[in-house]
Amino acid sequence: MLEWLTANLGTILISAGLLVVVILIIRYLLRQKKAGKSSCGAGCAHCAMHGQCHSQSCKH
Repeated sequence: MLEWLTANLGTILISAGLLVVVILIIRYLLRQKKAGKSSCGAGCAHCAMHGQCHSQSCKH
């Protein structure tokens, strides 16, 4: 088991690092959503979903 860990240590560390980054991104997005912030930037004038996603805050 220890031999396998040492042989794959680089892959394990890189995978763990990527997993941490993905978790932090998901955490950030969830916090933004809970705070009521939108990820679209509210540029409704040129959006295909104009007035559909957050119609109260969009100026038509």
